[in-house]
Amino acid sequence: MFRRIETRVVNPLLGDKIELPSYATEGSAALDLRACIEQAVTLPPGGRTLVKTGIAINMMDPGLVAIVASRSGLSLKHGVRVAQGIGVIDADYHGEIGVILANDGTEPYEITPGERIAQLMFQPVIQVAMHLVDEFSTETGRGVGGFGSTGKS
Repeated sequence: MFRRIETRVVNPLLGDKIELPSYATEGSAALDLRACIEQAVTLPPGGRTLVKTGIAINMMDPGLVAIVASRSGLSLKHGVRVAQGIGVIDADYHGEIGVILANDGTEPYEITPGERIAQLMFQPVIQVAMHLVDEFSTETGRGVGGFGSTGKS
């Protein structure tokens, strides 16, 4: 089942010289985002860069968020990933989607025009109201233990 998301092309390269975002396979959970750039950009080891995608979206629903995620092959083979872990596109953002890429590898990486650089996945959102308390109303076996407190195996 497809849900319609209004999508606006904001760079004429997209749809002309560069493919629109699409699902790579019938079972794909996320659309592939492409580098909407006129010429290649070199990302040095340890470097970060913002790569535009040529699209803007209008989700029209505060119950949705678009998540920008790394492509696993790009990360495994070249050490190139979405810099902040994931990118969050709020429902009320209507600007061009940009992807911040980081190079954790040891070699420079060339980002080419139209290259698939990230994935765009849509997820439901639950907004909450923070209710400040002095103590929680329930306790768990774990309590405040974290950062490895449950063991390694």
